[in-house]
Amino acid sequence: MKASADMASQSRADEKLSKKLSWLLRHGAEKEGLTLGPGGWIKLNDVLKRPKFQRVREEEVKQLVVNCPKQRFGLLEEKGELFIRANQGHSLQVENADFEEITSDSDIPVVVHGTYYHYWPSIREHGLSCMSRTHIHFAPGLPKEWDVISGMRTSSQIYIYVDLPKALAAGFKFYKSVNNVILCPGNEDGYLPAEYFLKVVDRRTGEYLQ
Repeated sequence: MKASADMASQSRADEKLSKKLSWLLRHGAEKEGLTLGPGGWIKLNDVLKRPKFQRVREEEVKQLVVNCPKQRFGLLEEKGELFIRANQGHSLQVENADFEEITSDSDIPVVVHGTYYHYWPSIREHGLSCMSRTHIHFAPGLPKEWDVISGMRTSSQIYIYVDLPKALAAGFKFYKSVNNVILCPGNEDGYLPAEYFLKVVDRRTGEYLQ
C-alpha cells in the first residue's frame, strides 16, 4: 500500500514539474527573463534559478526527461554545462529548430490530428489552426501504435487525416520533431484549410464526418 501511494505521489510530482517546464520552455522563457538559444536550448542552471524552480534539483529534471513517455524534453551537455529544451510545442519562435523537413508522403504515410466535437464546426469551416503555437501538431498514426508517442491526446473524439501529397504540392511545409511529432506552420494565417483533409473519422464509431 505504501509503495503504491509513493508511486502515485511521485507521478503527481513529475506531472507538476513537467507542466512547469513545458510552460517555461515553450511559452514563458521571455516572461521569466530568459532567452531560448538556437534549437530552443537554455541552460538548466538558469532555469533552476527561477523562483518557480528553486526547490527542484538537477537530478529530478534528469529523471523526468529520461522517463517522460512523450519525450517532451531534451537534455544536452556541452563543456560541462547542461542545457534543456522542449522538443516541440512552442509559441515562442525558435531559431534553428531541430526539425526534419518532410518532402515526400513516402516519408510519413499517415498524418493525423486529434480533436473534439466542440471544435469541429470551426475546423470544418476554417481548417486547422496553429492557435497560439508556431505549428499545428499531428501524429504519424493513432495513439498506442508502436511509433506514436506524442502528437495528439488519447481522449480525442475525432481523427482528421491530412492529404499529405496534396498539401505538399500546394506548398505547405511539414516537419518531424525528434519525438516524432509532425508539425505544420500552415499558411500565412497559420491555417491548414479543410480542402487538404483526406478524411475525418469519429474515433468511437468509425463514421466518416467528411
